[in-house]
Amino acid sequence: MAEEQETSQGDGTYFIEAENAAEMARLINQDRILTRCMGGLFPPQLDLSNVHDILDIACGPGGWVMDVAKAYPDTRVTGIDISQIMTEFARYQAREQELLNAHFVVMDAFKPLDFPDNSFDFVNARFISGFMSRTAWPPFLLECLRITRPGGLTRLTEFESPICNTFAVARLCEMFARAMYKAGQSFAPTGGQVAITPLLERFLRDAGYEHIQQMAHALNASAGTPEHLAQYQNLMVSMKLGQPYLIKMSIASQQEAESLYQQALEEMMAPDYGIIWYFLSAWGEKPR
Repeated sequence: MAEEQETSQGDGTYFIEAENAAEMARLINQDRILTRCMGGLFPPQLDLSNVHDILDIACGPGGWVMDVAKAYPDTRVTGIDISQIMTEFARYQAREQELLNAHFVVMDAFKPLDFPDNSFDFVNARFISGFMSRTAWPPFLLECLRITRPGGLTRLTEFESPICNTFAVARLCEMFARAMYKAGQSFAPTGGQVAITPLLERFLRDAGYEHIQQMAHALNASAGTPEHLAQYQNLMVSMKLGQPYLIKMSIASQQEAESLYQQALEEMMAPDYGIIWYFLSAWGEKPR
């Protein structure tokens, strides 16, 4: 097959409409899956004694922020997101749970962040490649460095396309990776992968971080595993809501996307269904 040609430099558009209640429910589910797979809210070796102010970028409905605020009541945790509906939902949930140390602000991560220099001890960003263009990463990391206190950490966690043993699921995942490539959001030369994880360390290093560490994670959501049904729900919603993105990027017709989607739903419930996700966390320290 000929190499996919890039048609756009990307406009920072998330592949699923941000102001969407179904997407909000999916992200709540995904937050829980990711935190379990990562073994907790923070890297296991992290010393939290000097972590008082925490920022979560593109926090969605605020699951990670509220989990941190609940587990560490002496910290101040802020989440920012471009979605008004998700920010309002997160604020409501924080009030209901009486999490006075959790705060949420509507903010665009593509623009200079509305925080003073040296504001946070820990800056977190998970799965933001879904809206980040290739050229946006260096200025974004410089902005993270600016708002991180000397000695503080910034952590990035990003994903790659899953490895799967069924046709329709694998085909749809490949299509989404190709769409991201055409939108200027993937680093894979042929568009078959996202190829962001090999670059996280370099992005942090080039921005000026030091003492960079990495941790790989594998999420097995095959039939019969504890995460199977939760990840089935995640894919069921994301593949459906992502259909307009595939059509917009001229990757698939509506008929093809829907046919593959219906086949994928059947495949994911088959007893021999196998799928595993790989993602990587990389974090670095701002020089003291």
